[in-house]
Amino acid sequence: MRILLLAAVAVLATGCQAEVAGQAAPTGFIVKDGTQLRFRPVLTEVQPGPATGPAAERQSTDPAAQQAAVQGFDCAQGKPDPLDGRDDPALPLVSCDRAQGTKYVLGPGFLSGADVSRVDAVLDPQTGSSVINLSFTAEGARMWAEWTGQNVGKQVAVVLKSRVLTAPAVQSAITGGETQITGKFTLPEARQLARDIAGG
Repeated sequence: MRILLLAAVAVLATGCQAEVAGQAAPTGFIVKDGTQLRFRPVLTEVQPGPATGPAAERQSTDPAAQQAAVQGFDCAQGKPDPLDGRDDPALPLVSCDRAQGTKYVLGPGFLSGADVSRVDAVLDPQTGSSVINLSFTAEGARMWAEWTGQNVGKQVAVVLKSRVLTAPAVQSAITGGETQITGKFTLPEARQLARDIAGG
């Protein structure tokens, strides 16, 4: 499933909540531990498949070693990750989306959870689709606008404890400190993703 990052048109303003008729206003989530959440560019995406080689160094800067790590990395759900949040954000990372089984080679992190001030999951009243709204700090908004402006059409992985939560494609430069993640998920799935992004 491809998830898209869109420049937010009607996002939640700081301190305000959107309401949908018949539903309670969402409370949103504050990122609990900013050191465990990272935003990393997607360098390579590999479709789900079993591990076909020995486990390899998942934080190598050598492309051949990265490919070996992708082939040897077991992405099975429920299996503990030996890195589990001990990855070095300054180095590339081989990881996966455990729900989908997709494996990724990711570049060094450029944002952390400390740059996110709030995460909400709501129904978009215009489309009826579930969306996740992220609000960035002032410094996070600056870095996010710069990165998205230079990487339109590319994917960015939202990584918690070395595990890819989602890897949406950037649709346009995103300025203003607010962004939306859209995709084919239900509101409960969107709320769970927002909770996961916040580390809850």
